[in-house]
Amino acid sequence: MTLSDERLDQIAHRFAELEARLASGTLEGEEFVATSRDYAELEPVAKTAELLREMRAELESLAALDDADPEMRALAQEEIERLKSELPDVEQRLAVAMLPRDAADARPAMLEIRAGTGGDEAALFAADLFRMYERYAAEQGWRVEVISANASDIGGFKEIVANVSGQGVFAKLKFESGVHRVQRVPVTESGGRIHTSAATVAVLPEPSEVDVQIDEKDLKIDIYRASGAGGQHVNTTDSAVRITHLPSGIVVTQQDERSQHKNRAKAMQVLRARLYEKEREEAHGAEAEARKAMVGSGDRSERIRTYNFPQGRVTDHRINLTLHRLPEILEGPGLGELIDALIAEDEAKRLAALDQ
Repeated sequence: MTLSDERLDQIAHRFAELEARLASGTLEGEEFVATSRDYAELEPVAKTAELLREMRAELESLAALDDADPEMRALAQEEIERLKSELPDVEQRLAVAMLPRDAADARPAMLEIRAGTGGDEAALFAADLFRMYERYAAEQGWRVEVISANASDIGGFKEIVANVSGQGVFAKLKFESGVHRVQRVPVTESGGRIHTSAATVAVLPEPSEVDVQIDEKDLKIDIYRASGAGGQHVNTTDSAVRITHLPSGIVVTQQDERSQHKNRAKAMQVLRARLYEKEREEAHGAEAEARKAMVGSGDRSERIRTYNFPQGRVTDHRINLTLHRLPEILEGPGLGELIDALIAEDEAKRLAALDQ
């Protein structure tokens, strides 16, 4: 995808315009926030476009050079060859930077992990996945706050929901939604046989209250006594909250906090995220087939990755990538290589779709 000089001029003009508006000191409130956001989004595009303009101008200047000195001609030719070899990479970087961005990419995310088939072993695997994301988040400088957790008897999680906040959270985690499969000998297995278990991961962009308006009359709220593991306060007060959103049928329960008020606030946070994702899915309905052709549709029933312990490998089935670095991936740092590969594949496919 080669951009014309005219298009590069338009980018430079728009960037200079935003820069001047911010420097004027006349912007306030929402207008300042919106202009700052536009400036930040356009800055990497404008810088790459400017580099491309400079390289093209230099190439044109060198090609027009008519020097009688053989040594100077040889140096000019060497520089021409270097620029020609580097231009495609810069053009590719600019094309990627200009791809339409998912409006939710910069948002925090709600991370939901649920044990699937496999009983206790699936719950232990769900806990392994949560720790993997927790460590990866720490490496990124993100903050992870557990919203609710339903622990199993041997230290796993039947379900855990957490809020992940920081820079570019949803952009990096959105390809993690789907079924994660593990193949290993469970700690509960005395015969040494390899079992296959699964856990489901869902990554939902977290909206603001402005994005999702919830009418109180659409909610059915039940208060009940908390049950299960959770400390001395459990079964002593009616603090657990179940919220049913009547129009959509979405049900959220929360019992981790002692306070009914806190449980309700956390349940509303989860409900808002699920409603926002439902709205996004409906809005993208027309693009459903196109999205399936990309790295992944985000369908939670789609098997996306296998963690094979006996062979020490992790395979992402969507891009046929196998890494023999399972411990490093589960420790967090190695996960970045998988995520970067998924993002690169998605960008490549979207670029290819634009050229068709």
